[in-house]
Amino acid sequence: MYQFAYDTLIGKICIAENNGAITDISYNLLNFEIKETPLIRKTYKELDEYLKGKRQTFDIPLELHGTPFQIKVWEALKKVPYGKTASYKDIAKAIGNEKACRAVGMANNQNPVIIIIPCHRIIGSNGSLTGYAGGLNIKKKLLEIEGIK
Repeated sequence: MYQFAYDTLIGKICIAENNGAITDISYNLLNFEIKETPLIRKTYKELDEYLKGKRQTFDIPLELHGTPFQIKVWEALKKVPYGKTASYKDIAKAIGNEKACRAVGMANNQNPVIIIIPCHRIIGSNGSLTGYAGGLNIKKKLLEIEGIK
């Protein structure tokens, strides 16, 4: 497994790759060999374009490790359109388990590829901001990039 870190307008982002797929994007260094691979460089380029407001979707192979429930949540999160938000209840409904709001929140917190799987688009049912791995100031910045205030 390889990782490389980049400075961005929202802070240092670490991108990890394994077997030709992105496995992790986070704000913390992982225990992988530090090496910038072509796929990590491509991922950074797409993230940089997104952060500059020039990209809305990503074309990156992902290798997601999680429970079947977590993967369902992450797939539902990927369907939340750019510039839109959803609540935990919306995601629970989308995966066919309306009572799983808390479990959706826990799965969202385990999201391995932030921004690509847009966990920042989740807001409280009353429109309030909810927690985000990088902090609420980063979540606000990501939402601003997408035109959500």
